[in-house]
Amino acid sequence: MGYARKVGWVTAGLVIGAGACYCIYRLTRGRKQSKEKMAEGGSGDVDDSGDCSGARYNDWSDDDDDSNESKSIVWYPPWARIGTEAGTRARARARARATRARRAVQKRASPNSDDTVLSPQELQKVLCLVEMSEKPYILEAALIALGNNAAYAFNRDIIRDLGGLPIVAKILNTRDPIVKEKALIVLNNLSVNAENQRRLKIYMNQVCDDTITSRLNSSVQLAGLRLLTNMTVTNEYQHMLANSISDFFRLFSAGNEETKLQVLKLLLNLAENPAMTRELLRAQVPSSLGSLFNKKENKEVILKLLVILENVNDNFKWKENESTQNQFGEGSLFFFLKEFQVCADKVLGIESHHDFLVKVKVGKFMAKLTEHMFPKSQE
Repeated sequence: MGYARKVGWVTAGLVIGAGACYCIYRLTRGRKQSKEKMAEGGSGDVDDSGDCSGARYNDWSDDDDDSNESKSIVWYPPWARIGTEAGTRARARARARATRARRAVQKRASPNSDDTVLSPQELQKVLCLVEMSEKPYILEAALIALGNNAAYAFNRDIIRDLGGLPIVAKILNTRDPIVKEKALIVLNNLSVNAENQRRLKIYMNQVCDDTITSRLNSSVQLAGLRLLTNMTVTNEYQHMLANSISDFFRLFSAGNEETKLQVLKLLLNLAENPAMTRELLRAQVPSSLGSLFNKKENKEVILKLLVILENVNDNFKWKENESTQNQFGEGSLFFFLKEFQVCADKVLGIESHHDFLVKVKVGKFMAKLTEHMFPKSQE
């Protein structure tokens, strides 16, 4: 009797394992992945469908990392013993499953393809896989399927109603950077919805801490920055990042061009909110910030940084707040702007920039800075 019970348990395990593998194969078979999508537009308001659109930066993206294939873990079933013919076949099948999952990561399904749209019942099955599976390649493929479907407005509500937000957010605790990145991408796409944002706000501090402490310029860091950018499209949750603004300036100064641009999108969302002006001015900025104003720096980086500084300058009432200016410490963004001659030397140094638009923006910024700091009544 004991022997029969053991055989029954083994048989049940094989059936469950085979079912999960077949399900994930169905999810990943024949699908093509789309490259990163980044949407910019609108006023930051909420439309009738509950989705956020706006003139602020709203990143809706999925990153592909060609190096992921070499990092993925191949899970071999317990009966795939080395040295046996049956084990060799089992290991080959396991490698094939992992390869299909990796290809699914690298080739995003086209959002225009009907094959990528799953029914609520299918989405429920995918969420069950995410919740129950511990296999990296299964989690990757399942999260990709969720991310594809979260690209559609109607599916964002369905995934939320199925309890998908906490299920995906739980994956943020994983140590696997590839799986973590895919979870951030899913949450990023889901966060375009206003109701989803209200429920995702409880994870903002964790995402912020993980983003700042992640390896510089890594895919996980960029995915975290995109999610935080989406969460700050409106003013409602921006205050939750107030204590991390200095860290964002540090990332901006140390990061590569892609990281710089992503941080600038986040900071620009904050700079457009007058309520965040003091928090931005209090932030400690690296001494190397001024050196970014040079001819070698990317044009887009210079222009976005100038827009941020211009917004902060416009929102801060210099004359009215003259008595409170001692609240800002040395090394802060306030002192960066206050030391006008130093700032002017650095900025005027790129007036000879070969790009006409850069010259115009620099002149506009310098004129406004002079007007606010040295009003005509004091001349």
